[in-house]
Amino acid sequence: MPATTMATIVAASRFGFAPKPGELASISGDPRGWVTAQLDHYPPSIPGNLPPAHETVALMLQARKDRKEKDEEGRKELQQRIRATYLGEIDLRMRAAILGDAQLRERLTQFWSNHFTVSGQRPFVRGFTGAFEREAIRPHVTGRFSDMVLAVASHPTMLLYLDNAQSIGPNSRVGQRRDKGLNENLGRELLELHTLGVDGGYTQADVEALARILTGWSVGRIGEPQPGAFLFRPNIHEPGPKTLLGRVYRENGVEEGVAAIRDVAAHPATARHVATQLARHFIADTPPVDAVERIAKVFRESGGDLRQVTLAVVREDAAWREPYGKVRTPTELVIAAYRVTGTVPPPAQAFQMLKNLDQPPFFAPSPAGWPDVAAQWISPETVLRRTEWCQVFSQRLPDEPDPLAAMETAFGDALPEEVQQTVRRAPSRRAGLALLVASPQFQRR
Repeated sequence: MPATTMATIVAASRFGFAPKPGELASISGDPRGWVTAQLDHYPPSIPGNLPPAHETVALMLQARKDRKEKDEEGRKELQQRIRATYLGEIDLRMRAAILGDAQLRERLTQFWSNHFTVSGQRPFVRGFTGAFEREAIRPHVTGRFSDMVLAVASHPTMLLYLDNAQSIGPNSRVGQRRDKGLNENLGRELLELHTLGVDGGYTQADVEALARILTGWSVGRIGEPQPGAFLFRPNIHEPGPKTLLGRVYRENGVEEGVAAIRDVAAHPATARHVATQLARHFIADTPPVDAVERIAKVFRESGGDLRQVTLAVVREDAAWREPYGKVRTPTELVIAAYRVTGTVPPPAQAFQMLKNLDQPPFFAPSPAGWPDVAAQWISPETVLRRTEWCQVFSQRLPDEPDPLAAMETAFGDALPEEVQQTVRRAPSRRAGLALLVASPQFQRR
């Protein structure tokens, strides 16, 4: 194999998670082409037999309804089903990232899933956060941004996570009779986190307007035709016109919300916010301003075509200029370590490892998602945990690993000689693998 270029390493570890055995050779001929080919050559779905979100939501709604009966056995059975579904989602996600060939798609799926966070921190949604990623995110990573935002905003997981299912227009038929009212959570996060960004020029009045526009976007109850699925409720929708970002939206039921979301998704501030987030993920913690503007320009001119926007990111020379410029998050580190060794951890073990590293799957601390900058992941305490994990990882592999083969898989001959010598001189194979995974080059991408 010819000398491994830094472009090959960047393609494999920054636009993917890590190379699997034998993959560096196929990347080395045309690293950028290897990355861009993945946008067209792989299907958006992954095989699996996990339940759709609405089925699990319906289970949770039924459990809430039956809680007054104090059925302890039924409650335990439901908890077991929810846990099995949650672990199944972890397993599906990890297998796709560790064993699959569509590395860029998997990275994009996890990036956008974090951008539109739903979190098991809210216990009620814990069992269907993975289904949200499969249904609202994965199919749209190379489609239109506006389609993804609509899929996110109408998904039962998001509607329940941010309480929009219970948001009632104050002047609606129900609002005039009940002492319950508007919930601004979804309207606020759509503007602040998902589209315009915190500096996107919106006001509190815009938050309230979008919240009013989205009243009625709810979830079917037990006894209704599709329990757990999206349902528009006209009787809680705020009547009358609303003004959002200077535009008036006339009363039009669910289509009123669809129109507002499409307009916000196409706003110039959204282009800049999305471009900044993508550049931060693929280029640097503090991305170059000119790179952000070029990516934003493609977003605006393509109408939010995420395939074209992703290509714009790949075309940025800055994304290829500094290998090891980004710190791997715990999830990225775990996936990379298992990918270069060709193994997959049992889902319960994967959950525990990531929990110990402070990034349990589908458990972001807030709607803002997991941080994407080194300062949030590297401290004396977290470095110690990472070092301990590297040792645990190498010890738990079922077969004795070959650290030299793993080093060849991950880096070819691109590692500094002193790192190679450290791995070669380790007292055992497992110790050698732990030293490889703990190296500064493996901890970064």
